[in-house]
Amino acid sequence: MTEWSVAQVADRLLGAEDRVESQTSISAEWDGLDLHTAYDAQDVALRMRVSRGETVTGVKLGVTSRAKQLQVGVDSPSTAWLTDAMILPIGAPVPLDRLIHARAEPEIAFVIGRRLSGPGVSAATALAAVDHVLGAIEIIDSRFSGYKFTMMDAIADNNSSGRYVTGPIGRSPADLDLALEACLVEVDGEIVDSATGAAVYGHPAEALAFAANTLGERGLAIEPGWVILTGGMTDAVAVQPGSRIAAHFTSLGTVTVAGG
Repeated sequence: MTEWSVAQVADRLLGAEDRVESQTSISAEWDGLDLHTAYDAQDVALRMRVSRGETVTGVKLGVTSRAKQLQVGVDSPSTAWLTDAMILPIGAPVPLDRLIHARAEPEIAFVIGRRLSGPGVSAATALAAVDHVLGAIEIIDSRFSGYKFTMMDAIADNNSSGRYVTGPIGRSPADLDLALEACLVEVDGEIVDSATGAAVYGHPAEALAFAANTLGERGLAIEPGWVILTGGMTDAVAVQPGSRIAAHFTSLGTVTVAGG
């Protein structure tokens, strides 16, 4: 086994993202990549992003559905970072030339109104900190070849971050039943998948509470104005050149992306 450092992991994965090059699993080479080390690498990479001019815009959750947890052999979600470099403006094409193997998944997004700090945050407390709710599509893009990685690899890789776009309709959480908020996924005119908010850790607010409590264990908090992507409601679909992918939400409108 190769002996790595946290800084080497962060540098390798951020470099792979910048060069648009896929990598093999780090866990397969280094048995020291445990949960704590993976999050350390993620945070080092975030500091590298900030040092080159990026601004933190929020947090993204991964593996929030029970089906995905069973698939990868874990029993809880994971968190990662969003920055302004990941924002995809409404109507802008997905920059496929800057991504390795882009996939799109519909998500329920929270925009935070007041600071949310764990531990001890409940779903009700988390929801009370939300200013408004948006529909979103996240474009995920693992730096690992063929999306073959362990949970620790994924966390170190910032939960396969790529781009994200939020919809134009913001609603108060008090006006929504988020567990029943439904979404239909359309690819080139064909409905290919559907889900409700209950697919997201039972309720999207539970995912938000998990994020606040997990960050709290690391001495961090969710700040006002941040966007929280609560996790994929359905399986991700590949983004192809010229393809059009739409997420049709019950109350949050339609969010659309196209492969560029």
